[in-house]
Amino acid sequence: MKSKNLSEKILKSVKSRGFKYIELPSVIEANHIVQRSGENFRKFMFSFTDINGKELCLRPDLTIASCLRYIEGNFNGKEKIFYSGQAYRKVQFKKDKIIRNQIGFEILGSKNEKNDDKEIINTSLKSLKNLKYSTGILIIGNVEIFRLFISKLEIPSRWKLRLVRHFWRQDYFNDLLERLETNQDIDPIEVEVDNRKYLELLKKDPSIMIAGRSIGEILKRFDIKIKDPRTANKGKKISKLIKSFLKIKCPINSAANELNKFFKKNKINLAVDQKYFPISSNKISKLSVMFSTSFDGELEYYTGMVFKIDIKSDSKLVNFANGGRYDGLISDLGSQKKIQAVGAAFNL
Repeated sequence: MKSKNLSEKILKSVKSRGFKYIELPSVIEANHIVQRSGENFRKFMFSFTDINGKELCLRPDLTIASCLRYIEGNFNGKEKIFYSGQAYRKVQFKKDKIIRNQIGFEILGSKNEKNDDKEIINTSLKSLKNLKYSTGILIIGNVEIFRLFISKLEIPSRWKLRLVRHFWRQDYFNDLLERLETNQDIDPIEVEVDNRKYLELLKKDPSIMIAGRSIGEILKRFDIKIKDPRTANKGKKISKLIKSFLKIKCPINSAANELNKFFKKNKINLAVDQKYFPISSNKISKLSVMFSTSFDGELEYYTGMVFKIDIKSDSKLVNFANGGRYDGLISDLGSQKKIQAVGAAFNL
């Protein structure tokens, strides 16, 4: 099927589910992207400066352009929207495409999280009927479960923040686990000095001021710092536990059971109900449905449910759709209030 005909069929399918078509700007302010994703993202952007000195860029992502529209338009309440167009991003490898043709659809500003998650997935499944394929797989994950798991581990807050923030950067995340395992970021001489200072300050009056802070405040800071995984053995144990968690993969109807078995075995105070997942059927049409704790992705703004659909066409497995929940993105881009959001995009 030619791409134009396929695109028209998919757009019609999405519209039939009650989504309203909108146009998105091709050029957006670069600082919105950099503020959200950091300077590292700049190397992927096609940016330029206008005559007023403002840095602009071609949209590298349709979802971000859509969320900026929501902020700038002062929209309130629920919006079901869809759009199509091209996203532009510099690539590392010649085989990758600079221009990506996409169709996206979103539910913004709704408080019915579970129903909305389900609707986004069902809309993707309905649009899939326009394609010819033999088999496929729908993989569902959840970033919130990963964050809750990390929050229960006996590691410093700074390590928890690092691991959650860089979850999507696979190489760097693996590097973090290695550093945690071997304590590469801990200077044993500095640790010894910290311990000595801490013991000395314990003997003094906590109300005494040193360099603008009370000894009591300094002791609290030391207490947090000293709780780092000081031995390689402890760091190795935590790293191994995280790696084991990220190996969990099973049919979707076993997701809660497998997670709860893992949490119970490792004495982690968490429990998941099967109703937590938007789908519990292991087979939908020609797709098998799986749950996975490890999820490949380029974007780091997901906060809850994530999914992707890969299909086998002409004996090759190709990616058709990706999506998920990103409740923090609109506020990260400048909104004064948190707006719930979930959506997906088709790669044509």
